[in-house]
Amino acid sequence: MGRTSCRIGGLAVGIILFLAWTGAAMADIYRYVDKNGVVHFTNIKKSERHKPYIRSGKRVAAKRPQDYDAIIHRAARRFNLQPELIKAVIKAESNFNSRAVSNKGAQGLMQLMPPTAVDLDVMNPFDPEQNILGGVRYLSELHKRFNNDTVLALAAYNAGPERVMACQGVPPFKETHDFIARVKKFYLQYCRVGD
Repeated sequence: MGRTSCRIGGLAVGIILFLAWTGAAMADIYRYVDKNGVVHFTNIKKSERHKPYIRSGKRVAAKRPQDYDAIIHRAARRFNLQPELIKAVIKAESNFNSRAVSNKGAQGLMQLMPPTAVDLDVMNPFDPEQNILGGVRYLSELHKRFNNDTVLALAAYNAGPERVMACQGVPPFKETHDFIARVKKFYLQYCRVGD
């Protein structure tokens, strides 16, 4: 396949996803990951390996952070993390915008990178429930990996666990230090207001 056809293929996927996201296309979008780790998108479910990615129909984004409380509390119980911490991460990552996309490509409320979302079986990172459950599961795994040290877990959530391991602590990145400080500030605010 030539470089031009790759560009056209990428453009086609981008258009399909944009149309589905905006509601202009009225078809479900499915994805699957092949044996080489390549993610494929289609509007036709050909087999069980095709998992829903975007459902057609109008979706209404939550207007207030409280609209996510039920999901956050369910995730907190399931993965043994404080709801205030989860809310603080969401506030710091996306300001409760379920459609947020960072300049690095992180998506949704908890700003999951696409490969991380795939690893966590998050089929649609813009679906609040999938994103929160996947993000909290990931944060919980990091928390355990770093011996329940919340600061290191947050550093790993932001900069990646490999960087935290290589630095044997919080990496010396302004973005990571700023992220941890924002999460701490929001966490204290949510604790004061009683979740």
